[in-house]
Amino acid sequence: MSNGSESQAKLVIAARTGNLVTFATNGFLFSSWLSRLPDVKQMLDIGTGTLSFLLLALACGSLVGLPIAGRITDKIGTKNTVRLGGAVGIFGLLVTCFSITFSQNLVIPIAGLALVGFGIGVWDVAQNLEGTIIERKLERAIMPWFHAAFSGGTVIGALIGSQATRLEVPLSIHITASAAITLLFLLWGTSKFIVLDVVQHQNESGESIKQKSAWTEPRTLLIGVMVLAAAFTEGSANDWLAVAFVEGHQTTATEGVLGLSAFLLFMTAGRILGSMALDKFGRVLVLRVLFGATLIGCLLFVFGGPVGAYFGAALWGLGASLGFPVGMSAASDDPKRAAARISVVSTIGYCAFLAGPPVVGFLGEAVGILMAMLAVGAMSALAFVLVPAAREQREEPSSN
Repeated sequence: MSNGSESQAKLVIAARTGNLVTFATNGFLFSSWLSRLPDVKQMLDIGTGTLSFLLLALACGSLVGLPIAGRITDKIGTKNTVRLGGAVGIFGLLVTCFSITFSQNLVIPIAGLALVGFGIGVWDVAQNLEGTIIERKLERAIMPWFHAAFSGGTVIGALIGSQATRLEVPLSIHITASAAITLLFLLWGTSKFIVLDVVQHQNESGESIKQKSAWTEPRTLLIGVMVLAAAFTEGSANDWLAVAFVEGHQTTATEGVLGLSAFLLFMTAGRILGSMALDKFGRVLVLRVLFGATLIGCLLFVFGGPVGAYFGAALWGLGASLGFPVGMSAASDDPKRAAARISVVSTIGYCAFLAGPPVVGFLGEAVGILMAMLAVGAMSALAFVLVPAAREQREEPSSN
């Protein structure tokens, strides 16, 4: 290997490490806020409905940021876009927390959380795009590693947040410290990013050409729906699995949390080990096996009794591990259209995190939370059918 090749390989490995840190930092900041929601509810003296309205502001901010993140990335690159999203998100979170601490007015926290959602949404698209660039450079599937790092970051943030609550650390101090840690790691991680030229959509004469909207591409939309189904299977477990153990299988709260832990453990393991399977067997076969596993795991969880439910939760977690990250990789098969397509797929996919919890909740009111989990099986079956859309595609030729 020449010195130039060795130097290039070191840069790519450094970028991989930097993006792992960036994903973990994203999860850390998000879960730092979520871990203090019970304290926020108490400080504002509000009910569950009003708290849900606050969370809706965060989701709406994300749905504004996600569709335009691709355009921003095309103009200023992944490193600057992640930093921009991080700065907006951190600012919004600090505004939110200090306004909650010193005022009972809900207008400022709502505006602050909208900024948080916007910033994290933009950040998320850009870090996923950077992940696909690194994948192409390494010529192997490693996107699941980045999403595993995000999961690890959420665990760290939640653990620290729980201790901050136990020790009665003021919300403003905890979040300010978390924001400072986030900023430092974010700047370090993005400093390792692969710097590419900003995309220029030009023909051979150097004239600008108009690119069709990624929202009109059938393959991109199908991948987006597949990612939405995958996000639904993941988000439903995060929000309702422990509750379903307690109310559906009459376990204790501690046993319910253990069931959720089994889900998270196997999902994380699937993301760490899934890269090897993707490289060996390809996306279509691996995703079909995993979505099939989610369907079987869901049925076992609902109908297998308390013991079978633990095995079902583990199988469900394994099956839910790769749908989202592989969808990001599939959307970026053509580097020239990657930013726009990842933005579209992310927007569609994140709708599951907005609509999923209330859908399962409403079903739970009608048929019981345990039987409502069969909706996860239905979404897994839909994703199973749509898997061929994620088949590896070659780079498209330039339009003239």
